[in-house]
Amino acid sequence: MSAPTSISDTSYQAPSSDGIAKHNAVVLAVAMALGGSSPAIVVSLGGLVGQSLASNKELATLPVSLLNLGLAIGTIPAAMLMRKAGRRIGYVVGAGIGLAGGCLAAFGIASYSFLLFCLGTLIIGSYGSFNQSYRFAATDAASEAFKPRAISWVMTGGLVAGVVGPQTVIWTRDAVEAAPFAGAFLGQAALAFLSMIVVWFMRPAPVSVASTKAGGGRPLLEIVRQPRFIVAAVTGLVSYSLMTFMMTAAPLAMIGCGHSVGAAALGIQWHILAMFGPSFFTGRLISRYGKGAVTAVGLVLIAISAVIGLSGITVAHFWITLILLGLGWNFGFIGATALVTDCYRPEERAKVQAANDFLIFGSVAVASFSSGKLLSAGGWESVNWLVFPPVVIALALLAWQQRAKLLAPA
Repeated sequence: MSAPTSISDTSYQAPSSDGIAKHNAVVLAVAMALGGSSPAIVVSLGGLVGQSLASNKELATLPVSLLNLGLAIGTIPAAMLMRKAGRRIGYVVGAGIGLAGGCLAAFGIASYSFLLFCLGTLIIGSYGSFNQSYRFAATDAASEAFKPRAISWVMTGGLVAGVVGPQTVIWTRDAVEAAPFAGAFLGQAALAFLSMIVVWFMRPAPVSVASTKAGGGRPLLEIVRQPRFIVAAVTGLVSYSLMTFMMTAAPLAMIGCGHSVGAAALGIQWHILAMFGPSFFTGRLISRYGKGAVTAVGLVLIAISAVIGLSGITVAHFWITLILLGLGWNFGFIGATALVTDCYRPEERAKVQAANDFLIFGSVAVASFSSGKLLSAGGWESVNWLVFPPVVIALALLAWQQRAKLLAPA
C-alpha cells in the first residue's frame, strides 16, 4: 500500500490539532502584521496621491475606496483558489498579488497616471481579501475551546500592522526623489514579499475521513439561510461597516471643525490601537462569557461612540469616539467571526467563509464610498445618527438567537 500523497488522502493521520493550530496562529499573526500594513499605507497616502494625480479633485479619495472594493470582489476568487490549492499556496499567491499591486501603484505615481495608481490600489485591496481570511485559517485545526483564542492571536498581528504601516510611510515615502510617495508603495510591495516567505511555514490542517467523503457538503444557499449564519453575518457586517463608515468620516470632520491634520492623524492612530489591542484577551473573554455576549458588548460600544460623537466636537470628543469605535469593532468583529465558525462543517468552510466575507466587505466598500458624501451633505451629526438603526437591528437578532437557544429542547 503506497503512502498518502496529500493531506486530502483519507488515510492521513492527524497530529495534535491544537498544536498545529497554535503554530499556524503564530505564523498567520506575523503574516497579518506584514500584510495588514497595506491598508494603512493606502489610507494614509491614497487621498494625497489622488489629489496630486486626479484631474477632477472630487476623485481624490477614489484610490482608498477602490482598496475596499478590491477586498470585496477578491473574497470569492481567493476562497476558490484556496479550496483547490490549499491555504498555503493560496496565501503565497495572494502575497504575490499584493507585491504586484504595490509595484503598479508606485509605477502609476512615477508615470503621473491616476488610472494606473487606482488600478494598483484595487489590486492591493484584492490582496487584503486573502489576509482577511487568516482569522478563519487559524481555526481550521483548532479545537472548539481554542478557536476564539486562535482568532484573537491572528488579530494581534493587526496591532503590529498599525505601527508597521505608518512607519513604512515615514521611512520610505521620499525614497524615490523624482516621485514623492512612490517609495512607500515599493515598501508595501516589499512587505508583501516578506509575507510570501512567512506563510510558507504554515502547516496543513488535519483532514478527517468524513470530510473528504462528504465532498462539498450542503448547498451554500441552505447554509446561509440558517438563522445562526444570518445573525453571525449581520453582526459582522454591522460591526465592520459602521467602523469603516465613522473612521472614514472622522478625520475630515475634525479638519472641518478646525482641528489640525496632526490631531486627526493621532486620533486614527489611537483608533487602530484600540481596534487590535484588545485581541490579546478577546478570545479569553469569548471563552468565558460566550460569543454572543462579547459581540453584543462590541455593538453597544459602537453605539456609545456615536453618542460621544454627538455630544461635542472638541479633539477629546473625536478621540474618545474613535477609541470606543475601535474597541467596539474588536469585540463585535471577532465575536461575529467566532459565531460564523459554528455554521459550517469542515468541508464547507471555504465557501461559507467566502460568502460571509463577501457580504461584510461588500458593505464596507459601500460604507467607504458613501461616508464622505453623507458627511458633505449632512455633517458629522448625520454620520453619528446613522449608527443607531443598524446596531439596534443587530442586537435584536442576537437577542432573538439567544432566546431561541434557551427555548430549544435539551
